[in-house]
Formats: sequence, C-alpha cells, structure tokens
Amino acid sequence: MEIFFIPLFSIFLLLISKMKKVKIILIFILIYSCCFAQLNQELKHPTKAQIEWANAEVGVLIHFDLQVFKPEYNWRRDMGSHPDPSVFNPAELNTDQWIEAAKTIGAKYAVLVAKHCSGFSLWPTNAHEYSVKNSPWKDGQGDIVKDFIASCKKYGIKPGIYASTTANGYLQVDNPGKVLSGIPDEQERYNKIVEMQLTELWTNYGELFEIWFDGGVLPPEKGGFDVLSLLREYQPNAIAFQGPFGYKNNIRWVGNEKGVAPYPCWATADSTTSASGIVEIRGLNGNPDGDFWCPGEADFPLRWNSAFHGGWFWKEGEDDKIFSVDQLMEKYEMSVGRNTNMLIGIVIDDHGLVPDADVNRLKEFGQSINQRFSNNLGEKKGKGNEFLINFKTPQKVNYIIISEDIKHGERIRKYKLEGLKNNAWVKINEGESVGHKRIVGFPIDTYSKIKLVITECVETPMIKAFQCYFSDELSH
Repeated sequence: MEIFFIPLFSIFLLLISKMKKVKIILIFILIYSCCFAQLNQELKHPTKAQIEWANAEVGVLIHFDLQVFKPEYNWRRDMGSHPDPSVFNPAELNTDQWIEAAKTIGAKYAVLVAKHCSGFSLWPTNAHEYSVKNSPWKDGQGDIVKDFIASCKKYGIKPGIYASTTANGYLQVDNPGKVLSGIPDEQERYNKIVEMQLTELWTNYGELFEIWFDGGVLPPEKGGFDVLSLLREYQPNAIAFQGPFGYKNNIRWVGNEKGVAPYPCWATADSTTSASGIVEIRGLNGNPDGDFWCPGEADFPLRWNSAFHGGWFWKEGEDDKIFSVDQLMEKYEMSVGRNTNMLIGIVIDDHGLVPDADVNRLKEFGQSINQRFSNNLGEKKGKGNEFLINFKTPQKVNYIIISEDIKHGERIRKYKLEGLKNNAWVKINEGESVGHKRIVGFPIDTYSKIKLVITECVETPMIKAFQCYFSDELSH
C-alpha cells in the first residue's frame, strides 16, 4: 500500500495549493476513495489446514497395484480383461518399513494410493469383489489401508488417501468418467460404487491429512456426483489435491510430474487445475490477485519418469533407474524452494516392501537436505520492507531462504537480495513470489552483510524467516 500512497499524497498537496475549497474537498474524496479501495483490496488468506500443510513441505505418495505382480498388464490397453486377485500375495508386506523410509527424507505426510486405475482395492471394500479380500494375502483378511494408517500414527506421519474416482479398469471406466461397457445407466451405478468407496475410506480410518483427486473431480453436470458435499461431511479438514470446486482446502497441480514448480509460483490462483497429470502443462503460475488460496503441490516419482509406468510402480531390474541425490536436490529447490510442497513417489515391490535401492537413495537424499541447510549463518524476522543480516566477520554464503508468514497472505510482489562485498553492495538475486518459502542458491562468495529489500508489496510484508546458509556440499 505504501508504494501507492506517497505519489497520491504528493498530487493531493499540489492540487490543494491551487484550488478552491469545494474542489479541494472533491479531490480529497476522490483520492481517499482510491486509497481506501486499494487498502481494502481483499488479500486472500490460507485456512488453518492449508497453513499446516505448507509447514509440512515434504510428503510421499505410495503406489502398489496388480501390475507389480503382472507387469504385462496395462489397465487402459487391457480394459475388460484384468488380473485375478489371486496374483496379489506380498508375503513380507510391512507398512512400518514404508513409513520409516519416508521419515528419512523428513516427510511429514504420506498419501497411499488405496485404489489406482486397475480398480483393485487395497482394503476389503463392500462395493465390489475386486479387492484384497479375495486375494491369498493374509487369507483375504488383510487391510492395507488400516495397516498404513496405523504405521503413520506410530511414526508421527500425517496420513492421506488417493482413490481414483474417474478411472477403473475392472469396471471399464476411463477418465473423465466415460463408461465403456455401453450398458444403460451404468454411469449412475458406477457413481454409486465410487460414493460407497469414498465413504468407506473417509469414515473407517479416522481423520485424513490429504485426499488426492488426480485428474480432478467429475462434477454432477458432467456425469459425476456431488463429491463436494461428501467431502465436507466426512473429511472437512483434509487438504484436497485438485479437489471439487468450492472446497476451502484445495491445492493444485503444478503442471508436470517432474517435481518442478513454475516460477513464479503463487499460492493464490484464479481456480484449480483439473488436468490428468499425463500431459505437461506450462504456465500454471497462479495469480497473486487470484480469488482462491490454492497452493501448488509438485509430485514426482523417485524412479525416472521413463521407468515402468512413469516411475510410479516397481518392476524387477529397474533399481538403477533412480534419480541421483543431486537431481533430487535440484527438484527440492524447484519445489519447496518455489513456494510449493514436494510429494515424492515411492514404489512397493512384489514382496510388499520399499526396495533396498530406493530406501538407500531416500536416506541419502534426506542427509543431503539436512547437510545443505544446517549451517545457518544468520537470521532475521519481523515486519517491514528491509532486513539486514550483519556478520561479525565476512562469511562464505551460497544459499538464502526467505519465508513469509502466510497466515497474513502473500504480501511480497517483488524483492531483491544484496551483499556487501569489499565495502560495496552487489546484487545477489531479485525475484517475486516468496510465499511459504523461497530458496535462492547462487555461486559461493564472501560477504560481510546480506540485505533483503522488498521493492513491491501489498500491505506491510510479514517475514517469518530471512536466513543465510553456506554449504560446501556443492558449488553452483
């Protein structure tokens, strides 16, 4: 607001020196109205759940389905011809091991794919017979969703669930909800099955932290059913990835499955995305003046996107197709460091475990995050347009983190970073879109002071953290 008020006030002083009383009053009213309108431009704020989600920063997405046991199966290509549940028998399945692996990267939440597009359900659903209840695993008495939730609670991880609503190979339904069987009223019957399954998942396992709707939600006017009312009734506090329009805790897709958020990436947006996640969409930057607080989540698999089923599912002989630590760190900086959460996909093998190669890489990745951001050289916080970190002696610096206190909204529009080197200020970086966290990496250099200057803002900036780091793990 300050950047608008000063020039307006100068114009006002010039005008009143040359005009009569009536005209002065009219001009004053006009200027006041403009300022008041600017002051009252509604700045969007996150819900309590969205703040908690942003603070979590890192989560995992766990995939496990029948193609792990029958890799030749492709639900879309083989529609109507599906593997028998008898192939599903992960004798060593251990959900504790899954969550322990997630903990090594500092994950604060985990989303289980309880039903992917094959239609096979990892819990004993009453909606149909295609589930673990008709598999040899635990003699049909097992419930992976129940075990997963229990492991999350045991290790202090917030649980989430993804059950595909618009695709089901077993029931011959393909995105965006088109029933392929050709049977009259089949769509309505399918909707009832989806509603029953979501009700089971949302009522039988306690409160969920995040609910995933990959590809969005089919609204009633396009053949779907009222998911919004169901969500509000059973899980009103859950975060909803690509959730139904009108839900207060929605988050959005960033446009790719590479773990790379666009830049700038604002937490506010004009609406939510509803793409399938298969085709990359560019330009999903959000809008700082958007009508919705709907931040981005950057999802990607630990295994290469060229691996089996896009890297989301395990296949024997692909343990070498895992992103390197350096590649993962780059994704971290381009997701968490760009005001989004990072959601990393973890595979489960045919024994029911996260493979050793994946466990080791996750551990290495977590160690790299901790090492890179452990040497905090200085920190400031508070409100205002300028912040200065003054080192007692010149320090090597190659990372700066800026975080807004987002409960007050995204107030920063543009900023610049400067460092004092040899008694002269030099530009380190300039940018926009800070939000929950902005990570700025740059070549190692030595400075005696680091300065953050907010050059454009809406209302007074509220800085939760302005931090300087040095890591000798790498040089940019």
